[in-house]
Amino acid sequence: MAMDDSLLQSGIELDSQTHATRTEDADGTDEGHRPPADRKDYFCERDGVRFAGAHLLVDLIGARGLDDIPHIERTLRACVEVSGATLLHVHLHHFTPEGGVSGVAVLAESHISIHTWPEHGYAAVDVFMCGDTEPHKAVDVLRARFEPERVIVTEHLRGKESDLWTTGSTKRYTTDSASA
Repeated sequence: MAMDDSLLQSGIELDSQTHATRTEDADGTDEGHRPPADRKDYFCERDGVRFAGAHLLVDLIGARGLDDIPHIERTLRACVEVSGATLLHVHLHHFTPEGGVSGVAVLAESHISIHTWPEHGYAAVDVFMCGDTEPHKAVDVLRARFEPERVIVTEHLRGKESDLWTTGSTKRYTTDSASA
């Protein structure tokens, strides 16, 4: 609560709908790690592995149309539709008339973000989705709409239960010795 008070004193208001609290059951377990029995948790499962969602990092190299806001918005919307996700909002920012675009499609199932460098024909796209979606289908849309010479996709399964929930440790990170 001390943090809440300091935020309020600094003029930042917390919306009760976006502020999360952590509570424990009588047995000492954290109820935030398991949904009520009657609520779907939107976790995914593939080959016996449960995870929060698939996070695709997509590099588009030698791509076209990377400074065209209407084209980028149509592309993001098509990615959402083909993936079976639920679009909440699209926000795109054009840095200059000839410059790159940064933006995000906010989804009920997470997000798709894009940052473009049209002068280099390069775009970095994140596709992160949970639940009953098919994020890999977005890659086909990106390929068709931006016509890149090369596409590199890296997948990370976020919140794999075997790695995160069963170890009892949620504080896991690595640093290199130069920054430690």
